[in-house]
Amino acid sequence: MTLMIFFVMLIMESATEKLCPLRTSIDVLEGEYFFLCYPESRQGHFQEEAYAINWYKESAGKQQLIKETRRIVLQRNFLEFWPAELSDSGNYSVIHSNGKQNFTIQKWTLNVLERNKSSCFNENHLTTENKSAGTGLSLKCSDLSVYENNSITWYKDCKNYEHEKERELNFRALTVQNSGIYTCKILISHEGTIYHSTNTIKLLVEEDEPETVTLEIVGHHEEIETEIGKEEILNCTGFLGYYMQEDANLYWLINQMFPEQCTGIPENEPSICEEELKKLQLGNKFYITRLLRIKKVRDEDMHHNFTCMLQADDSTQTRIVKLKKGKTQDLHVHIFATGMVLALLFPFVAVAVVLVFVIFKVDFVLFYRNICRRDDTAGDGKEYDAFVSYLKDCASPIEEEREFALKILPMMLEENFGYKLCIFERDVFPGGAVVDDIHSLIDKSRRLIIILSQNYVSDRAIYELESGLHKALVERKTEIILIEFMPISDYNFLPESLSLLPSKRVVKWKKDKSLPVNSRFWKSLRYLMPAKPIKIQTKGHYNNLDLGSEAAQPWTEGCDFNATV
Repeated sequence: MTLMIFFVMLIMESATEKLCPLRTSIDVLEGEYFFLCYPESRQGHFQEEAYAINWYKESAGKQQLIKETRRIVLQRNFLEFWPAELSDSGNYSVIHSNGKQNFTIQKWTLNVLERNKSSCFNENHLTTENKSAGTGLSLKCSDLSVYENNSITWYKDCKNYEHEKERELNFRALTVQNSGIYTCKILISHEGTIYHSTNTIKLLVEEDEPETVTLEIVGHHEEIETEIGKEEILNCTGFLGYYMQEDANLYWLINQMFPEQCTGIPENEPSICEEELKKLQLGNKFYITRLLRIKKVRDEDMHHNFTCMLQADDSTQTRIVKLKKGKTQDLHVHIFATGMVLALLFPFVAVAVVLVFVIFKVDFVLFYRNICRRDDTAGDGKEYDAFVSYLKDCASPIEEEREFALKILPMMLEENFGYKLCIFERDVFPGGAVVDDIHSLIDKSRRLIIILSQNYVSDRAIYELESGLHKALVERKTEIILIEFMPISDYNFLPESLSLLPSKRVVKWKKDKSLPVNSRFWKSLRYLMPAKPIKIQTKGHYNNLDLGSEAAQPWTEGCDFNATV
């Protein structure tokens, strides 16, 4: 079981820092400590009114209120099991209620697995890591407890592993001997009793076996054009594989006759001779090579078969080379000069082409989409091209941000470029389960557009950000586009997991400079949106529209929580 931690640590009343991982379906072993939780920031509006927090478990199709016992403890936004039992399996939810209205904050599916009494782990309660020998790896003891200073022990194949006590088990270079089943065990003290929680990882390390190779001569039969009286050197090379075969032999034959050996003394050298065998190693591959030197090509040499023979392990490979008359002419001076100039200019031209592509990359991509009528939205089952998230606090002095989110953005993307946006205040009727609606709407959207300002991360916007980050970083279902509406010098007010997103997905709004429909801002935003065949309607400039019309007002008025987050 792998628990992914996405958001900042929440400070509890007891001054104990507790982590709250985002998860929906969980497996846990019976007899172990376990907890369910949701971030306190999701309470948002509920903290301002007399809302009760209730935990429920679904049984026989009906939700039953969970009451605190000595074994099941309720602590605000935490539900703890001391320990979990098989009967705890089921669907859980946490609901805020004021007696008239109920709001579901989060849901989970908990599956309690039976413990294997003959082993320290259950085969169904582990994750598998497949690695190659020589690579590095860090095994992490997942967040099994919300308490600090817990005692941690690592086991390999149910035996204590080198007295490791850290949350991470690091391997600089894996070997096959590191393969095994690693279990991390955390001990937790509660009301005088010691409980534990475990996480098990199956590590498989394999050696990179060299590919099976066949002994072969490099190259094929060929004819070489030459001239009478010209010197020719024929090269024959044999590939042996990934080790040097001592019994391998490589030699030349001339019409099935062995040539003489080269002496190394030019004046005593025969007209055709064979040089000594040489062994080569290139990387992890082994070769042998031998040259056949023809001092001066004669007319009779044009009728010979020069055969290279490779023998090893009772196998033989051959390669035949023939000579034929050909006309070789030196390059004309102007051809040579032209080639040199082109060779010198090529690097500069290549760099210029790359720079032009980098600078105008967005324009090229948009042009390509329009020409090819590319459509990334067909058949993906999504209803919206993007879900728009922004600061929805009516007390905010930044009215320009609301006007941008509710007027400018939909006018440009929907009316001019044919995209379909989902804006909660505009497209969702009040009265539903807000969290469930937002989760479903983001799931139906191809992109999540976040309009960032210094005050963005408020209690009403955090769930949209958390859900979007989970789908972008874990489920890989939704891509996030960040619009920096106002200059932000410090992003520390945002969750750390947001830094994992590519920086190229940030588009900066520059007010009047960005308003024209053909501005760099709208081009960059369209580049990040899914490709879609559209007919661009250049209505020109945002200021050309009457923004005070009543048609644009309904979704900007009022701050009832049923219509905002």
